[in-house]
Amino acid sequence: MDNWITDFMEQFGYFGIFLMIALENVFPPIPSEVILTFGGVMTTTTNLTIPGVIIAATFGSVVGAIILYGIGRLLDVERLEKIIDRWGHILRVTKEDIHKADAWFDKYGYWTVFFCRMIPLIRSLISIPAGMSNMNFGLFLLFTTIGTLIWNIILVVVGAAVGENWTTIVHYMDIYSNITYAIIAAAVIIFIVLFYKSKRKKA
Repeated sequence: MDNWITDFMEQFGYFGIFLMIALENVFPPIPSEVILTFGGVMTTTTNLTIPGVIIAATFGSVVGAIILYGIGRLLDVERLEKIIDRWGHILRVTKEDIHKADAWFDKYGYWTVFFCRMIPLIRSLISIPAGMSNMNFGLFLLFTTIGTLIWNIILVVVGAAVGENWTTIVHYMDIYSNITYAIIAAAVIIFIVLFYKSKRKKA
């Protein structure tokens, strides 16, 4: 996958970076680490500039985030309630659980969006619950853009600094991503176990 991404970026420059990052947000398996780090490398071998790559990548990230936010708006709480009415007895989830999760996101959602924009995989998917909770669109854009900008600046600047050794950075980012995925998986399992235990106690 990495080769066709870098070939596309070399061929289309800023537009290639913009498009790849937008797709990365909608399809998380596309690695932003490769796109951003190689984008930094390209500033040392082409007429692309660091600010230009960062701006193109940030615009791409925001466009992708808006798309997922829109999907989240389509899957709002009311639609979830209908799903719960039909399948809640199997999933052991109630409307009250949905409302609690929605209330939590309403309270802490902005900072959650900000920090999650710097975590692999979650950085893309976090836009969906933001849309589902009807988060204020302007504030969603603000926190998404700031978090995205920090992530982009770090990787683009690192890519420009290491040059031809950029694949080493990608390797370490892969390790970081794998550790993150393991933590997320463990957290999900723990949450599910605790959730069902609390349900049994109430029952």
